[in-house]
Amino acid sequence: MSESKRVSNLYQSIYNGDPWLEVTLASTLKNVSAEQAYRKINPNLNTIWEIVNHLIQWRRNILKRVQGETVTAPDHNYFVPILDPSEAAWEQSLQSLSKSQESWNAFFDDFDDADFAKIYANNNHTYYEHIHGIIQHDVYHLGQIVILKKLL
Repeated sequence: MSESKRVSNLYQSIYNGDPWLEVTLASTLKNVSAEQAYRKINPNLNTIWEIVNHLIQWRRNILKRVQGETVTAPDHNYFVPILDPSEAAWEQSLQSLSKSQESWNAFFDDFDDADFAKIYANNNHTYYEHIHGIIQHDVYHLGQIVILKKLL
């Protein structure tokens, strides 16, 4: 099995597979309502919904980088207030997260292992570091979502 296939399987497992950590994004978010996702548990903490949107935007950012684009993260680091707290808008965020997973899966289908060594010029990190970084980023925030869910 190619390295890109192994990494792809790892990323897919964290979204909705059977990862070693036994927690996935899809299962954790499955029965979270818009009201719960929107609820501010503590003024110093982001909401579940804000974290989900942050994840989506970073997934898109890194995917563009490893496809050869130069992308700069905004000053707000993709943490922006939710303007529409409706169930439909929450469903849209969940759909966007799912679509971002499909985009990554499609990317890995055509990815050449040699490209892991490519350098993203803006920060001198390899594509390998970027790809593992986005997986680590997902897991980091998944842990936060799990805790926020428990605090609801």
